[in-house]
Amino acid sequence: MKFNNNQVQQKIYTVSQLTLNIKMLLEEKFPFVWVSGEISNFSVPVSGHFYFTLKDKAAQIQAVMFRGQNKMLKFDLENGLSITGLGRISVYEPRGAYQLILEYVEPKGIGALQIAFEQMKERLAKEGFFDKKHKKPLPFLPKKICLITSPTGAVLYDFLQITARRFANMPVEIIPVKVQGDDAVKEIVWALDFANSMVKSADHSPPDVIVIARGGGSIEDLAAFNSEDVARAIFSSTIPVVSAIGHETDFTISDFVADLRAPTPSAAAEIVVPKKNDLLEKCFDMSYSLNLHHIKYFEKLRARIDRLSHRLIDPKKNIDNLRLKTDDITSRLLRAIASNMGKKRLSVDFQIRMLHSKSPLNQIIYINEKHKLLYSNLLRCIFLYISNKSFTLKETKARLNVLNPLKILNRGYSITRTFPGKHVVMDSKFVSIGEKLEIIVAKGSLLCRVEEKNSRKNNRGKK
Repeated sequence: MKFNNNQVQQKIYTVSQLTLNIKMLLEEKFPFVWVSGEISNFSVPVSGHFYFTLKDKAAQIQAVMFRGQNKMLKFDLENGLSITGLGRISVYEPRGAYQLILEYVEPKGIGALQIAFEQMKERLAKEGFFDKKHKKPLPFLPKKICLITSPTGAVLYDFLQITARRFANMPVEIIPVKVQGDDAVKEIVWALDFANSMVKSADHSPPDVIVIARGGGSIEDLAAFNSEDVARAIFSSTIPVVSAIGHETDFTISDFVADLRAPTPSAAAEIVVPKKNDLLEKCFDMSYSLNLHHIKYFEKLRARIDRLSHRLIDPKKNIDNLRLKTDDITSRLLRAIASNMGKKRLSVDFQIRMLHSKSPLNQIIYINEKHKLLYSNLLRCIFLYISNKSFTLKETKARLNVLNPLKILNRGYSITRTFPGKHVVMDSKFVSIGEKLEIIVAKGSLLCRVEEKNSRKNNRGKK
């Protein structure tokens, strides 16, 4: 196929121009569309915008929800959540990629408020807000009740009517608040803080229990009681809190955080306020039981006193018996002391005899005799030892005299040594003519020079 060069040149676009045309075409064709899909690759950078991929089984598209829109969400977006959203198609020109800019999002198949409720419930449960160890017990008979509710609803009338019927003079302090609407959360949190501030106030007596109540309604009407701020205010309360929100089938986050959940506001009044007549009847029964117990106890003590009085003896007779007993014990004690002293005396005599037998003087005499005997034996041994050594010395001296070189010299022999080396000359071949020799005789020595050598062997003793 052949193209006209002029025609081809007229239809050449730059990348920017082509991308801009595609962007305008998409934005004009799809100004706003409803799209449903599953969230994946969800991320939130520092800017606060939401970036994620919206996908189904066959395709996917990049999506973004800017911070201004995502702040109005009642629930949290997360990976795996199926949503339905309203947005517009746009092209991000630097990358040439199209994306979906969402303006509104709602969960698919479940309301936003319901999923926000489940998410907050799971988050607060992980933080321990629902643990039983944090639940405070309710007072048995409160001195003062603080009721946080709407001043115009039927809840206030029902609660006061039931309280007055059960305990006529029970003090109830009412803190009026909005129970739905934009300012409801703020007013409920303020009311809880105000009720707890009475604990440290000297001007107001603090309540013993706080009741938060409202009538039934949809999940939208009960949204204030599913607020995280209200939940944290209830958890931080030092005063026990009873949650009486909606009907028996309605459950809110406040019900889980509160120290006790009442199915209805009327039931809350019955739980918190005991019946005065029942208490009076119980007090009468306890008083009657206590008096009866005291009467039986006194009768038991009186019977015991009677038994003890019959066992009492005339003091004079008792004193005489004690005197006889004392005399008997005294005589027995004296006999025991005398017997013990006799045994001790015998033991002392024996110890004295033993001491005399082992007297140091006797030991000294014995050791002195032994010392003399050892001394005489030592002298005898020394004398014998010296005699033996003297004999050995004489014998050794005689042997040494026989081998003494001086004795040989006295018989006319001499010793010839080189000079100055002083080596004994045994053979004439080891000296030279003219060499100096030292001749040692019995008395003194001679220094000579060799004039002649004769190497003949000594034939003395041969014929």
